[in-house]
Amino acid sequence: MAPRRSTMADKNIVDRTKAHRNADLARTVRQTRDRLSQQPGNPAFDREMLRLHAGALTGRTAVLPVLAAAVAAAGLVAGMGPQVAFWAALTAVAYAGLGLFAAHIAKKEVTDIDVSSVRVLLLVAHAVTGLCWTWFALLSCEACQIDQFSTVKGVVLLFAVAATAILAYALRGALLATFALPVVAYIGLAVNLWNPVDAAMAGLLAASLPFFSYIAGHLHRSAVMLLSFRTEKDGLIAELETAKSISDEARRRAEEANLAKSRFLASMSHELRTPLNAILGFSEVMAEQVLGPLENETYRDYARSIHDSGHHLLALINEILDISRIEAGRYKLKEEPVDIARTVEECCNLVELKARNKDLHIVREFEPDLPQLHADERAVRQITLNLLSNAIKFAPTGGEIRVRAGWTAGGGQYISVRDNGPGIPAEEIPVVLSAFGQGSIAIKSAEQGTGLGLPIVQGLLDIHGGRFELRSKLRLGTEAIAIFPASRVMASLATGTAHARKASAA
Repeated sequence: MAPRRSTMADKNIVDRTKAHRNADLARTVRQTRDRLSQQPGNPAFDREMLRLHAGALTGRTAVLPVLAAAVAAAGLVAGMGPQVAFWAALTAVAYAGLGLFAAHIAKKEVTDIDVSSVRVLLLVAHAVTGLCWTWFALLSCEACQIDQFSTVKGVVLLFAVAATAILAYALRGALLATFALPVVAYIGLAVNLWNPVDAAMAGLLAASLPFFSYIAGHLHRSAVMLLSFRTEKDGLIAELETAKSISDEARRRAEEANLAKSRFLASMSHELRTPLNAILGFSEVMAEQVLGPLENETYRDYARSIHDSGHHLLALINEILDISRIEAGRYKLKEEPVDIARTVEECCNLVELKARNKDLHIVREFEPDLPQLHADERAVRQITLNLLSNAIKFAPTGGEIRVRAGWTAGGGQYISVRDNGPGIPAEEIPVVLSAFGQGSIAIKSAEQGTGLGLPIVQGLLDIHGGRFELRSKLRLGTEAIAIFPASRVMASLATGTAHARKASAA
């Protein structure tokens, strides 16, 4: 059995029927927040730095064993004996062990790394390699052919310090753990400080250790910054993916709801109009006594009431269908030349009887020689009738309705309907222009309607590229203005076409 959708689903962005997807989204958001909050000192952040250090050692630890092998080869040529070869082999083994341990760390998941124990083990491994370099610093060569052997050892140690500073910058203390003891051994035990060259080399090596420590610290801070930026970038990407997933889900549900609404309205339109036609037809036959007299006057009044109520319900159905098509973007204009003055005049004639029943006087003011509009005549007629119906509904008995049509300042055309009714408070105008919205004073002082007339007018004008203005003051009346753009005036269209032809000919 399919899970039932919650009755409050429209208020929730996430689809309740996809619990696993909701859990994934929540987990992604939580992980994103955690990663964005990572700072140096945070275990998760330190794990990333340890993995970065392990990755650097995995691919580049061969540099120092190669240097040791080169020194051993040179020592053998110089007659140092097997001790230098044994030292080189031991150094290679120490760095191989460090590389293997680093490779093991690099393969682990970040969450599986124990920061404290891994850090200690890495520092111990670096200290072991430092013992090898300490042995090198203590090497002597009485019978070899190298006159400045101490200087050569200092240069080799200097290269090793520089290489380690570049390779091990991600682990704080790695450089000192490796070369603090070798430098001390070189300066204290293996160098003749009375020799100016040896003394200078000792001073240079002693100064290089804090210098390269500073370089390693600077690289470490840069790595921290880059890692922080990368973490924030990954977090933002995760946030965007989460937002996109939620947006896609909301869009899908909105499309489903819109499709369901369209199907419902299409079905209800057919289902309601079929019995309404019968109600309207039979009630009219009864009210007009076509098939014979109705002796009881009350029955005839009932028939007329049924007929009027049916007309009201049919108008309501038509308005709901119109606003639905407009909101869905499916209202198709049948554009043709429209004489706006003639159309407005016909609409005034249609509502004249209704206005007389309320003792209202309709004043017509049309500017002469208005060119035709390129518009949908049915839409123009509906706009005018809706504005006139509202004016008749809210104008007081014995009042006046002023209907105008003419030019706008921008070269377009307008239809204006003004009444002297109770008016609308300024704060209620957005409510009146919303679907099914009605002002408080209008509800109290006039017969209630559906609240769809003005939204339909506004929607039809938007489709034509025009705009709708509603000007109202309390106890002074309301003026509704439908404005069509200059681009829809046939004279301007003809002028634009002529200009285009002249430009193409030129």
